[in-house]
Amino acid sequence: MPTRHVSDLPDAVIVGAGVVGAACAYYASRAGLTVTVVDRGPVAGGTTGAGEGNLLVSDKEPGPELDLALLSTRLWRELARTLPPETEYEPKGGLVVASDETALTALHALAARQAEAGADTRPVPAGALAALEPHLAPGLAGGVHYPEDAQVQPAMAAAQLLRASGAHVRPGEEVTAVLTGPSGAVRGVRTSRGDLHAPAVVNATGTWGGALAALAGVHLPVRPRRGFVLVTEPLPPRLVRHKVYAADYVADVASDSAALQSSPVVEGTPAGTVLIGATRERVGFDRTLSTEALRRLAAGAIALFPVLGGARALRAYHGFRPYLPDHLPAIGPDPRVPGLHHACGHEGAGIGLAPATGALVAAALTGARPPLDPAPFRPDRFDAPARGDAPARRDAPAHRDAPARPHTRPDDPEGAAP
Repeated sequence: MPTRHVSDLPDAVIVGAGVVGAACAYYASRAGLTVTVVDRGPVAGGTTGAGEGNLLVSDKEPGPELDLALLSTRLWRELARTLPPETEYEPKGGLVVASDETALTALHALAARQAEAGADTRPVPAGALAALEPHLAPGLAGGVHYPEDAQVQPAMAAAQLLRASGAHVRPGEEVTAVLTGPSGAVRGVRTSRGDLHAPAVVNATGTWGGALAALAGVHLPVRPRRGFVLVTEPLPPRLVRHKVYAADYVADVASDSAALQSSPVVEGTPAGTVLIGATRERVGFDRTLSTEALRRLAAGAIALFPVLGGARALRAYHGFRPYLPDHLPAIGPDPRVPGLHHACGHEGAGIGLAPATGALVAAALTGARPPLDPAPFRPDRFDAPARGDAPARRDAPAHRDAPARPHTRPDDPEGAAP
């Protein structure tokens, strides 16, 4: 391999070419850094490509994640003015509905707290629901309209962010080690094609974030949380006008349960197909098709929109959300390994939270003032045992030009290689 001059080396290597890695590349390049993005698969070949493209404020409890979502909402609007139309940015808004007065009271309380934090929330009485969604089931108690909710085509969003970043993208190249120097600071990564040197490495590997962290000798308890989506045949335009979901979806997002959970989430696409979610369950990386999950999705969608009872489902797909125990992503520098940064663990919100994550990572890489307080997202916050998590691993030192230890098999429960 020819020797490269120091000036040819990138300022940062980003591991992961999903939408979060792409956003990190985009904002790092805008900050004046040169970036190389490496991924063992294609662009958006993991969780991003299996997502619905949701950019949501509505499902966030007030606090750090809602702050991150509100920042991302503003940044997505800016990106929509510069990225090409293939990104399919749709500021369609969200509509959360309640089946009874008890659920509606809880929904209104959440919306009031969200509004205090800066979100645009608009209560909708039962009699006004049909004006927003003419095909919605009758008899609902009411809802809340969230005009800031939006949607993109996730794979295209990742691809266009990478293209706009000007980053050098190296797909089909697996990272097998994180390289460090004598001081313990990061000096690059080892891949299936050789060593790639840089003073900073960004872990944007999604559900594989814990395994990439382990290659650097640190603990990050990212776990996969499986979800299915049903896709209907193309239907008449604007049959479903917003992202519409039942109020219990928010509780499912915040739940720690490993069991199968399902709450109806329905939205249309520019192509006319309707996407139907959402299920959640922790089954490791098991890709087995769950007929029970699909049955629940279909039944829930028809309960919200009876008109869908006559629609055909063309296909179903699934992916794995990168789940962290406190439901907050890990973003920013890892104080345990100088030069290592994390941008993973967003669970089902990575597409929506990608721009704010990228902006935080870029600020950390350049020493600039962060756009919001990064402290709640510290990657080392899991070192102290909490909520049943194992203590930090200290038995896996970062690699100093040595090959990585054998990977965990991708089908092992709760663990896999990056």
